Amino acid sequence: MHMRPLRVVVYFRGLLRIEAAPSASPDMDKYDIIVIGSGPAGQRAAIQAAKFGKKAALVEKMEVIGGAAINTGTIPSKTMREAVLHLSGFYYQSIYGVNYRVKEQITMADLSFRAQHVIKTEIDVTRAQLSRNGIEVLNGLASFTGPNGLRVSGVRGQADYQAEKVIIATGTKPASSPLVPFNNRNIINSDQILQMPQIPKTMIVVGGGVIGVEYTCMFATLGVRVTLIEKRPRLLEFADSEMVEALCYHLRDRRVTLRLNEEVESVEETPDNGVVANLKSKKKVAGEALLYAVGRQGNVDELNLDAAGLDADSRGRIPVDADYRTKQPHIFAVGDVIGFPSLGSVSMEQGRIAAASAFGMPIHSDPAHYPYGIYTIPEISFIGKTEEQLTDAGVAYEVGIAYFREIARGQIRGDTTGRLKLIFKPDTKELLGVHIIGEGASELLHIGQAVFALKGTVEYFVDTVFNYPTLAECYKTAAFNGLNKLTKM
Repeated sequence: MHMRPLRVVVYFRGLLRIEAAPSASPDMDKYDIIVIGSGPAGQRAAIQAAKFGKKAALVEKMEVIGGAAINTGTIPSKTMREAVLHLSGFYYQSIYGVNYRVKEQITMADLSFRAQHVIKTEIDVTRAQLSRNGIEVLNGLASFTGPNGLRVSGVRGQADYQAEKVIIATGTKPASSPLVPFNNRNIINSDQILQMPQIPKTMIVVGGGVIGVEYTCMFATLGVRVTLIEKRPRLLEFADSEMVEALCYHLRDRRVTLRLNEEVESVEETPDNGVVANLKSKKKVAGEALLYAVGRQGNVDELNLDAAGLDADSRGRIPVDADYRTKQPHIFAVGDVIGFPSLGSVSMEQGRIAAASAFGMPIHSDPAHYPYGIYTIPEISFIGKTEEQLTDAGVAYEVGIAYFREIARGQIRGDTTGRLKLIFKPDTKELLGVHIIGEGASELLHIGQAVFALKGTVEYFVDTVFNYPTLAECYKTAAFNGLNKLTKM
């Protein structure tokens, strides 16, 4: 395959760029790399490959690009969350009273309007980025014809392509269940939320993972009586237990019923257009609507992985190594299709790393420094170890906590329930983890992330002056709280 000569290396917005001399006679059927899927992981992989001067193509089966993240998942759900917070007056109810609302009768159309506006803008921005980097978008369904061969079938017919490297970034879809009779109206999955005809008065959410808990918070904030059913003993098991306990307090305060250690045996629609969830414990839970949010399934069924010498597990996840390489050295997989943590930010980084690894380019990234953001109400965000993980590992630690109610900005913005926790080593004061619950937690975390990544100590926060009044002052307050404990000891 003809390779273009490389010219110069520059860095631009975190992406390593290697410009190539123009190709005199490009081969339209052969590519240096083909990326399957145009979600966050696929976009970043294709763009990074293009920055290396490689001839890249991006395959997308839908008419619109952006994958689930832009069209049905991350962007719509986070936009809906903002609409819920604004229209419900949630931010200001602690100041103006619990009856304060920006709009008295909130409808699904109100929520959908804002989401559709953001979706359209994000699609336009993504298309511009791909076009600007010279990436060809192939619309159609991709399937392997061999280890290096791909067939793309679309409304205009089908075509075969050859690629030196392939990156699979097909994402996931909501898991289905024969126990749940989905009707795209009041028995739905997370992709169908904005298609609901109206906001129900009562709702059942099955699944206490990130998606289920986020939507539980949104509907509870709108005044919906939500029952959340989770078969595990606690919600969000990978997060710090103190932060999850605080979230559960807020959920119950919003009249959410938590059914933990419970599993759904069957779901049925009632004659009056209601829904009943029958639990294995013989309980019955009734509501006007049911959201089934128990896991997601990898989009691999149509890829014909056998032809490429690959396979996936029962949940459609493709095994990869630390460089996101599959058992075929030239084929990589990134994003939600490889499983946990299934975060848009991490998927982007995985795509960038895979593209660099594919062409032997040096790159550095440490998964231990990846932040987590859970857009519940209030938000939870963290980086590093939890208290439970450190205890299990036998690592000594100390904790410093600051409450938003102690900070002037918390009183000004009406968030007096949040808190920030620093975990650090008692001897060296090195930061081991940062955990935050409260509005704006996912933004506030980045200060701690920088200190954590640079192996900083908790004393940094004591010696640093933060703008006043800001929530960033929580870092100083929490640092003093933790160090004072050491002094007393």
